[in-house]
Amino acid sequence: MANMKNEAGTSIKIGSAKDLGPFVQRFRSSQKITQADISGMANTGNRFIVELENGKETVQLKKVLDVLDTLGLEMIIQRKGDN
Repeated sequence: MANMKNEAGTSIKIGSAKDLGPFVQRFRSSQKITQADISGMANTGNRFIVELENGKETVQLKKVLDVLDTLGLEMIIQRKGDN
């Protein structure tokens, strides 16, 4: 299961695209970054950002990682149950 840091620095579990999308949207908004801004900075289209934030299951992993990197986030993979 992917584990990401939220704004407060604590870990949250991401188990699906439906979990990741709203997290990305909330984090982006909290940083006062628009969808158009992040799509330009991450070299993706605005449609991709919309689909990512809506939890589309088939978004491209490379682009997801690029968006996370652009937002200053990283994905950490660990065994389930490990804290």
